[in-house]
This record gives sequence, C-alpha cells and structure tokens, in this order.
Amino acid sequence: MEPEHTSSVLAGVPESTEGHVSTGSSSHSIAPAKDPQENATNAAEFDHEFPTGFKLVSILASLVVSYFLVFLDVSVMSTVSPAITTEFNSLVDLGWYGSAYQVGSTAFQPVSGKIYRHFSIKWSFVVFFIIFEIGSAVCGAAQSSRMLIVGRAIAGLGSSGIFTGTLTTVANILPLQKRPAIMGVNMAIGQLGVAFGPLIGGAFTSGASWRWAFYLNLFLGVLVGAGFLFNTIPESHAKLPARQVIGTAIKSLDLVGMMLMSPAVIMFLLALEYGGNQYAWNSAVVIGLLVGGIVTFAIFLVWEHREGDAAMIPFAMMKTPVIASATLTLFFRMAVILVADYYLAIFFQAVQNDSPLVSGIHMLPATLGLVVAALTTGFLTQVTGYYLPWVMAGLAITTTGYGAMSTLSPTTSTARWIGFQILYGIGAGTGAAGPFIAIQTLVPLPQIPTAMAMVLFGQNLGGSVFLVIGNTIFNNSLRKQLTEHASAVGVTADVVMYAGARSVRDLGLSVTGLAAAIQAYVTAVDHVMYLGVAVGICGFFVSYGMGNANIMEVRKLREITNQPQPEETEADKPVSEKAAEENLKVEV
Repeated sequence: MEPEHTSSVLAGVPESTEGHVSTGSSSHSIAPAKDPQENATNAAEFDHEFPTGFKLVSILASLVVSYFLVFLDVSVMSTVSPAITTEFNSLVDLGWYGSAYQVGSTAFQPVSGKIYRHFSIKWSFVVFFIIFEIGSAVCGAAQSSRMLIVGRAIAGLGSSGIFTGTLTTVANILPLQKRPAIMGVNMAIGQLGVAFGPLIGGAFTSGASWRWAFYLNLFLGVLVGAGFLFNTIPESHAKLPARQVIGTAIKSLDLVGMMLMSPAVIMFLLALEYGGNQYAWNSAVVIGLLVGGIVTFAIFLVWEHREGDAAMIPFAMMKTPVIASATLTLFFRMAVILVADYYLAIFFQAVQNDSPLVSGIHMLPATLGLVVAALTTGFLTQVTGYYLPWVMAGLAITTTGYGAMSTLSPTTSTARWIGFQILYGIGAGTGAAGPFIAIQTLVPLPQIPTAMAMVLFGQNLGGSVFLVIGNTIFNNSLRKQLTEHASAVGVTADVVMYAGARSVRDLGLSVTGLAAAIQAYVTAVDHVMYLGVAVGICGFFVSYGMGNANIMEVRKLREITNQPQPEETEADKPVSEKAAEENLKVEV
C-alpha cells in the first residue's frame, strides 16, 4: 500500500511563516528560513509520508505494548512492595521503590526531547527501550533494597525516552485529525497497564516470586523490538548525521542544562525522603540538600534563559499557556494516580490482611473505573472536540474520591471501600489524555518532542515529589501513632516499621497490641489520602490554563521561539477540519 500524503496543515507541520500556535491567549513567532538548505528542509516537511496498512499497524502495536509495559512497571509496585519490604526489611525505603523510577525518568526527560529532535526517532526509541529492559533485569535479580532502587532508577531513565518517543512517533505516523482517537486508545491501554499491574504483581508474589513481575518486561519487549526494527518511522524534518550531532552534543543537546537539573531534582527529593526519617527536618543534612537543590535549580534556570531557543527547556515554550498548563496539570495528575495506587495496597495488605493477589483483586474497582472512564472520555473528546471539560471534571471527581478514602478504617464495609474506589477511579481516568491531546493539536510537529518532554518532565517530577511526600507523611504518621500507643502495642515503633507491612501480624503481638498497630497503619494511610485531596484541588485549578480549544479546528502552527510575535491575520484563525479540506481542494 502506498504511503499516505497529507497537507502540512492537517499534519500539524508549520505551513508558512504566517501561521501561529493558537492557544487561546498567546502565540510565538517563527523565524523565516535563512538559507536554501533550510528552505529545502521546510519543503520536505510539507510532503510528509505516513505509513499505512500493516506497517502502520505493527508500529502502533509496538507503541501500545511499550506504553502498557511502562505503566505496568509503575503500578505493579503497589502490590509487590509489601513483599519486598518484608524480604529486605526495608519499609523505610517503600517510597523510593516508586520515586527512584520517577527520579530516573524525570532527570533525563527534558534531554530526551532534544535527542528525538536531533537523532533518528526509530533508533532513539530502540536505545531507550533497551535501557528500560536492563533496568527491569536488575530489579528482577536484586539481592538488596539498594540494588532494587538502582534498577528502578535505570528503568525510569529508559521510560523517559519511551514516553517521549511514543507520543512523538504517534505525531509523525498519523495526520493531525487522526491522532486524538489513537491517543485515546493508547492512554486507555496504558491505563490497562495500571489496572493489571496490581493483579500481575499480586499473582506473581503469591504464586511464584515478585521478581517475575520485572522479568515479564523482558519477554514482552520482543514484540516492541520487532515492530520498530523492521519498520521506518518518518521524520518531521531533515536531521544532521548522528556523528555530527554527537560532536556538538554539549551545545545541541544542552548537556550542561541536564547536568544542572538532574542533581537539583535528586537533592530536593533526598531532602524530602530524609526529613523526619533518617534525619530531623532541621538537621544540617536536610537543610543542606534543600538549599543545594534550590540553588542548583536557580543556576539551571539562568543557564536555560541564556541558551534561549537552544535550551533543553526553552523559555519561549515555558511561557506558552497550553504547554505551561499541561505541564502543571500532569505534575499534579500523576501524583493523583500513584499515591492511591501505593497506599490502597498498604491498606488492604496491612489492615485487611489481604495477600498480594487478593489486594490486587480488591483494587479492581479503582483500576477498572479508571480504564472505562479513560476510554469513554477519549471517545467523547473525539466526538465533541473539547478536552478541557473532561480534564477538569476528572480532577474534581478524583478529589472527592480521595476525600472519601480518607475515612477508611479497619471496620469500613466492603460496599463502602468499593464505592470509594469507583469514585476515585472514574475521576482518575476522565480526561486522562487531555493534556497530551492539547500539545499534539497546538504545537508544530518538529517541536512536539521538546514540548512532550517538558510536559512529561512535569508529570514525572510530580510523581517523584508526591510519592516521596506521601512516604514521608506515611512514615512520620505511623511512627507518631506507634510511639503514642507504645504501651498498647507492646513493642517499639522501630520493631513494627522494620517488620514490613505484611509482617505486622507475625510479631506475636497481643490482641490489643495488634489492634493498636493496625489502627496506626490505617491512620497513616488516611493522612496520605489528605495529600491526594490537596493535589487534586491544585490540578483542577491549573488545568484551566490549557484553554477550551476545539481539536476539530485546524490551525496554522508557528514554531515557538523568542522572536517578536507577528500580527494575527484572517488566514491564521482556526477553521473547522471540513473547511480546511475544502480550502485544500480549491488550492489543488
């Protein structure tokens, strides 16, 4: 079957120097081509060839499987973590099993956008996926808690490129008008990964070993490799030879920016992790890490401003309302999903005495509600053209769900915790793809890798920050409750905490002592749910900045730069897809 050709307007590629990014309130200019070579590159962009038939299906299948695996790898920790903390006596490391993954992904996320913009999309994706597989292998073979955390960080680094690569590839293999539907499907499959993660983790933990939850990635990775290695991914613009880019990597990839941003994030998260656990909040270690993180991040911002449009995170894009709002929305939204995932598992296994498999089954109301809502609102977005109402509605419902889950207790009835989870799940899935759809609709094709890397950076940073904050709240609250009721529990707080969530009943506590310990656990879980309420409220308000744009309206997109903004003309205003197609027929 012949490749599909499309106009630059429908492809989302800059049509001319007279277009703009319509965000509802802002636009940024693109500099005219300065030489014949650049003009030739622009001309090549207009004649974008999309794969069709079996090639398209095989590429999309690989993307779907990779997206499924990445989300599975995030959610599987919710039911395997209690078993891991018991095997390694490492309850205090619980937050790091999730946040190490997020730190690895966050630290490399922005530069992954630069890599996809300068290097082959196909081979960049393959390399990132191999790194992800290596991290999974290290986790499966881990002999200590520290080794597992290192493996999670490596897998997270690989996932940074998988996320950016998946969204960039979709934009390059499908015309603009076909992307929202596929994005909805892709997000829904990702949510299935979230849904199956607790079940798969629980099944492996109960029937074989938690290690197989990581080894599974190695087997399914073969499908991803086949879909990419035997196909060609079209590029949005001509790219320099890899050797030439590598020769100027410090400048072209903004490696200085990466080396400033990565330690800033790590120091900040370490301070949150250590505070109130290994060290007091007013200790020199915690204060030093916080100050060091803030100062390093300030230097990073100065450097990025100096680099201008060549920066890893260009200021012109940061100031664009749709990108800024989508980044902040995902910053809070990822936390909304992960916090409940981790601490519902603790509730069921420590408080309800569920096995890992049964706890995964008991979490199905939340995960299935999330999947159904993601599929339904993805379809409704495609039909109505509007994504913002679903995003805001989802965050409002999720916040309500967290409020309900903050009332969980050892005597909460089955009907109530099922209802609480359904409410939370529907909210978490409603409008899940909205921020990504906004970026793919309103940002020029060549700049999508950078924009996607920025919003994914916000998403991963949010996951990292709030998992660590959640872990801090949980550990501090649990320790406080156990200390206050030490006489009833019969042992010190350290004994209970180092035993792990699954082993609290193996400590030989009296009936009164066990009841007090379980009450301490559920109180700590409830306090973490308050965090979910706060995060959901913040996400609701920042999401409004994405603007109530209609994805059915075709826009002439202008590359986002620091150059002066041109006047908007009639030709620049968004038109319906049908009208755009009629205009194209007239032009032809």
